[in-house]
Amino acid sequence: MTDPVESLAQRVAERVVEIVVDALDVNALVRRVDLNAVLGQLDINEILTRVDVNALLNRVDVDALLGRVDVNALLNRADVEEVMRRVDVGALLDRVDVNELVQRIDIDVLIGETDLGAIIARSSGGAASEALDAARSQAVGLDQFIDRWVGRLLRRRHPGPLAPTALLAARAEP
Repeated sequence: MTDPVESLAQRVAERVVEIVVDALDVNALVRRVDLNAVLGQLDINEILTRVDVNALLNRVDVDALLGRVDVNALLNRADVEEVMRRVDVGALLDRVDVNELVQRIDIDVLIGETDLGAIIARSSGGAASEALDAARSQAVGLDQFIDRWVGRLLRRRHPGPLAPTALLAARAEP
């Protein structure tokens, strides 16, 4: 058994502490504390080793956080390029529903704003140019074929010049 005086002293101490705590103005006491001095004595790295970062991140409301983000302000920042380099564009495009995107297109407006005449002229002009080039090539080939046969019929030993002599002389002069 313990000494009755020790037990009495323990009860008196507990009662005195209770009376002192009840009498204290905690707010006034906290105002007197130099928080910079207290924080200067803390080892932040030791505290951070005890923090469960995953548990902390699980408590973050990502939707609320993204709701506070001004995307346009972010796009004007220089570090956006770094973020965009990390984006997997292929994975992003895999999530795009192309059929839904095409259904949003108003074909009537698209046709109304398209200069179909210019497109047809450009495409038919290209086809006409190609046909004209092919005809010219065939005409040159036919001309060479006729020249060879005429040369054989006339029994020419040396083929004639490729152009009139006046034109050849003009090309030779610088």
